[in-house]
Amino acid sequence: MTATTTSSPPSASTRVPRRLPWATLVGLACIGFVLVAMETMPAGLLPQIAAGLGTGEGVIGLFVSAYALGTVIVTIPAITLTRGVARKPLLLGTLIGLIVANTVTAISSDIVLSLASRFVAGAFSGVIWGMLAAYGRKISPPSRAGLSLAIVSVGAPLGFALGTPLGSWIGMTFDWRWAFAGLTAVAVAAGGVIAVIAPPAPGQASRSRLPLGRVIRIPGIAVILAVIFTWMLAHNTIYTFISPYLRAASTALTPDVELLVFGLSSVVGIVIVGALLDHHPRPLLHGSLVLFIAAAVVLLVGHAWTPAVVVATVLWGMTFGGASAQLQGALTTAGGDDSDVTNSFLPVAFNLAIFTAGILGAVLLGPFDGLVLTVVMIVFGTIALALTFYGRRHAFPARL
Repeated sequence: MTATTTSSPPSASTRVPRRLPWATLVGLACIGFVLVAMETMPAGLLPQIAAGLGTGEGVIGLFVSAYALGTVIVTIPAITLTRGVARKPLLLGTLIGLIVANTVTAISSDIVLSLASRFVAGAFSGVIWGMLAAYGRKISPPSRAGLSLAIVSVGAPLGFALGTPLGSWIGMTFDWRWAFAGLTAVAVAAGGVIAVIAPPAPGQASRSRLPLGRVIRIPGIAVILAVIFTWMLAHNTIYTFISPYLRAASTALTPDVELLVFGLSSVVGIVIVGALLDHHPRPLLHGSLVLFIAAAVVLLVGHAWTPAVVVATVLWGMTFGGASAQLQGALTTAGGDDSDVTNSFLPVAFNLAIFTAGILGAVLLGPFDGLVLTVVMIVFGTIALALTFYGRRHAFPARL
C-alpha cells in the first residue's frame, strides 16, 4: 500500500464536530468486534478445521499465529506509508481486503492457501486497528474524545465475550466455514454503514509528518508501549491458559462460564471508562491496574472458593475491558498529529504480548500447576502500574 492521495485541508466543521456520530462509532466498534473474533475464533474450532482440511490440529493452530504475524510485520510500515490518505476511503479499502482474505479462508481447501489468507487478513487487521481510535476521535467533538474512544473500543471485549464462543458454536453446529462466513457478513454490514454515513476525516498533512524513528521517540510513547506489553502479558498468560488455572483451583467453574463472566464484565468496564475517561484519565488508569492486581491476588489466595473466583473474575474483566480505550487514548494524545502511526504500535505490542504469553505459560506449566499463572498476573500487573506512575508527565496526562 502506498499513499498516492493526500486529502485536502479539513473544513472547520470537520476540525470541530458538534455532535457525537453515534452510528459511525458503533460501526467502528462492530469492525473491532470482527477483528478480535476473526483472530481468536480458530482456537475454538481446531478439530473441525483440521478435519475439514485433512491435517493435524497443531498445523491449524498456526491459523492464529499466521494472523498475528501478519499484524506484527505489516501494521507499522503500512500505516506510516498511508498516513497522508483520507481516513474513510483507506478504512473502506483495507476492510475490503480483510473481507476478501477472510472469504478465501472460508472457502479454501488448501492448507497453504488458508495460512496465506490468514497472514493477509492479519495484515489488513493491523492497519485497521491503527486507524480506528484516531478516526473515531477525529470525527467526534474534542470534549467527548474519551467517550468516542470507549464506544469504538467496546467491540474488542464483545469479540472476546460473544464473537469467539458464537463462532465456535456455529462451526460445531453447522460447519466451520459458516463461522468465517458469518464474520464476513458482519464486516460487510459494518462497512456499508461506514460507507453511507461516516463523515470524512483527512489524512495527515505532509508538512507535519515525522519520520517513523522520531515518532517512536516522541516523549511518552515508549512508556505507553511498555505498559501495553506488560499489562497484556499479565492478562494473556492466564487468559490463554484458563483451563489449567481452573483445574488447579478446584472450583465448580468451567472455562466457558469463566470466560463468559469475564467477557460480560469487560463490557461493564467499557461503560465505566466511557463515563470517566474524558475527565479523569490518569486516576482511572491507576485505579484500573490496582484493581487488576487485586483481582489476581484474589484468584491466587481464594482459588478454592468459587464465589471468590467469580468476584475476582468480575474485577479482572471490568479493569481489563476498559484497557484498550485508555491506552489508545494515551497513544492518541501523545502522538498528536502522528496519532495514526502511534496507534499502529498498539496491535503490534498486543500481539507480541500474546506470543510471549503463550511461550511463558507453556514453560511455567511444565514444573508448576495453573496457580502460577496468577503470580505472572500479579508481577507484570505491578510492573505496568509502576510504569504508569513513571510516565505520568508525558505518557499519561491529567486530561486527554
